[in-house]
Amino acid sequence: MDIKKVSDGSALTIYLSGRLDAATAFQLNKDLSVTLDNVTDLTIDLADLNYISSAGLRLLLKTQKRMDKQGAMQIRNVQDSVREVLFMTGFAEFLTIVDEKKTTFSASSEVML
Repeated sequence: MDIKKVSDGSALTIYLSGRLDAATAFQLNKDLSVTLDNVTDLTIDLADLNYISSAGLRLLLKTQKRMDKQGAMQIRNVQDSVREVLFMTGFAEFLTIVDEKKTTFSASSEVML
């Protein structure tokens, strides 16, 4: 898994790519334990994350609980395969997921009056 962080004052965006499994969740957890100290606005971008395991789910929940105490957290750009896991497991109810997909309309969807 690759991790890219972009900080802007107390706001932090983390871009994850690859797989968030037991090994990489452990690595990310160690990193976040220090990185989140002064963060009040956390965004986790999953546009390039194609797999999440139960360890990854636990880490997202743990991070959400921490951010609930010190600010806010949102998850954006979730790939369909990861989104399905989040909803099937019920984790989508506890996480703030922002859908940034733009709605497109085709000519066939226009209503003629």
